[in-house]
Amino acid sequence: MTLIKKLQQTMRDKKLDMLYFDEPLTVAYLTGFESEPHERVVAVLVFSDKVWMIVPELEKQSAKAAATCDRILSYKDEVSPWSLLKDALKGETNKTRHVGVDEESLVVSRYHELKDVFSTASFVNSTSLIQNLRVIKQSYEIDIMKEAGQLADKALEIGMSSLKNGITEAEVVALIEYEIKKYGVEKMSFPTMVLFGDHAASPHGNPGSRKLQPNEWVLFDLGVVYKGYTSDMTRTVVYGQADKKTQEIYNVVKDAQENAQNFIKPGVRAGDIDKAARQHIEDAGYGEYFSHRLGHGLGKSVHEYPNIAPGVALEIEENMCFSIEPGIYIEDYYGVRIEDCVYVTESGALPLTHTPKEMIELPIKE
Repeated sequence: MTLIKKLQQTMRDKKLDMLYFDEPLTVAYLTGFESEPHERVVAVLVFSDKVWMIVPELEKQSAKAAATCDRILSYKDEVSPWSLLKDALKGETNKTRHVGVDEESLVVSRYHELKDVFSTASFVNSTSLIQNLRVIKQSYEIDIMKEAGQLADKALEIGMSSLKNGITEAEVVALIEYEIKKYGVEKMSFPTMVLFGDHAASPHGNPGSRKLQPNEWVLFDLGVVYKGYTSDMTRTVVYGQADKKTQEIYNVVKDAQENAQNFIKPGVRAGDIDKAARQHIEDAGYGEYFSHRLGHGLGKSVHEYPNIAPGVALEIEENMCFSIEPGIYIEDYYGVRIEDCVYVTESGALPLTHTPKEMIELPIKE
């Protein structure tokens, strides 16, 4: 059964007459049409027996070539896409009584425009419908994500090889992003993070003019977009040699990450995966320094459903994909995070990235 057929079956079960989605990655997921529409409307409308798209006139030909749908409504910049939709429905909007929307992505102004088009309809939050569809990856999606993972490994290799005395965090980021695009990468999954020494004590720090010195730790957090899918990984390596204390902390994080990854299998709860890592860090005396959830979903977006966090009761299923990324961050001193994204198999979980997790000490270079 195709993705659209599955969605239409769920619509019938929920007694929905139409679903409206305009988040670009959801549109691409359902139709195959990738775009960055900015302020313009690109949307997919799923009815019980057909699929329509709304696209700007300037993207009409690209949408026709890429999209799988029954009808494409295209509009020029001086034309309202909502008026176009109303005209296309030819007075049948009153037959559309229940409209499903994604409340997590639909902006308020577009919600009001939809209410004007479907003036007698009730609107139903249908975020879970698309989440539950996207969360179980198809085999072709996992194959692409494996390739994206290999490219993340390559990007990390480029970053590690660039380290030398005096180079700045921003310079390393620029080298990674320039070189990896030679391998067919469309763009990075998110702004590449390279943090030296005490800068790594900020879980979401910003690379800047900080210069690398011998015997400092370097945190790399990066990923790429490849064939419409993302990767994400983190490694913390030593430029030179590690002292005993930082090596001890590194090993706590490594063991926590491996504990969680080894715990995963279909049927376990997301919150219990988090606990498998968090408990180890707490038992080692560093619980207060692990300040974020263990992981997030991965697919067309680098942050999507599911949420791997304390107390989450979601049962893990085969072919889910998500990150496992514990960390310890001690302000003004040191930070370490180790992350692999995994896909769930019938018996466990396998990583999409393969850079070793054992502590890496890199040679000092002038």
